[in-house]
Amino acid sequence: MRGWQVHENGDPDDVLTWHEDIPEPDPGPGQVAVRVHAAACNFPDILACQGKYQEKPPLPFVPGMEVAGEVVAVGEGARFAVGDRVVGLPVLGHGGYAEVTLLPDDATFRWPEGMTPAQAAGLLITYQTGWCALTHRGQLKEGETLLVHAAAGGVGTAAVQLGKALGAHVIGTAGGAEKCAVAKSVGCDEVVDYRDADLVAAVKDLTGGRGADVIYDPVGGDVFDASRRIAAFEGRILVIGFAGGRIADAPTNHVLIKNYSVVGVHWGYYRTMNPALIQPWQDALEDLWGKGLIEPLVGAELPLSEVKEALRRLGSRGTVGKVVLVP
Repeated sequence: MRGWQVHENGDPDDVLTWHEDIPEPDPGPGQVAVRVHAAACNFPDILACQGKYQEKPPLPFVPGMEVAGEVVAVGEGARFAVGDRVVGLPVLGHGGYAEVTLLPDDATFRWPEGMTPAQAAGLLITYQTGWCALTHRGQLKEGETLLVHAAAGGVGTAAVQLGKALGAHVIGTAGGAEKCAVAKSVGCDEVVDYRDADLVAAVKDLTGGRGADVIYDPVGGDVFDASRRIAAFEGRILVIGFAGGRIADAPTNHVLIKNYSVVGVHWGYYRTMNPALIQPWQDALEDLWGKGLIEPLVGAELPLSEVKEALRRLGSRGTVGKVVLVP
């Protein structure tokens, strides 16, 4: 089969190489081989190429951690059958940046009816993370104020939609008029352009000085530093990731005095520690889709041959919604 491989770690531009003759994966027990209809790009794909992701596949490997496609072969005991349309997270090293990928049973779910390939490919990680964060870790309640940073990105747009579905008042942050318009279009009640406004002052003004009850932070760094100052009494800052590059500190004296919580959200860890939660979360997401309460936003759809360009755009934080590759 054809696809992209990494033979040595480094920046994706330097280490991703195209091959015409990669062996097609053979599913083992509880696995399915899937012909890829679309593969979503995620920031951890960049880290995996660089050798900086927490899970390090042996070299050489095919990156791409999120796909939608059709089952073409099944291993013993697999839940799905040939011809089923599914979404899932590939087996480490057998990623989605190729014509056929390998999915484990516990990370394979049905393709929601009516979703395009690109939407389906970008559903799992962002919306499962958002649902886990807001309902399970953050305990977001109807009527509370949710602040979503990077609200125009793939992670942020999902969190905004889920927050609105849960009955929250949602404030988004974004940089520039175009991204602010995107954040508004996916459901934000108010949007703060951090390029033109003082983020802390703006959020305090919008909340009458109270601050946000739940803060969804996939950026880290300076954004986390600001979030500490605008967390409400008994607020919860949800640490989703560090797209900003700097891992911030959480001074415990400040946490104590202001009486807020800093809550880690590592959705993938639930696959190991409490996998029974993931299917009910997926069922809840399908229900929201069926009711028209979520709509995965695809900001760019590129051919698989342009994976380097796709990851460049993602790494520059210049994208909106999800960036998706199609055959």
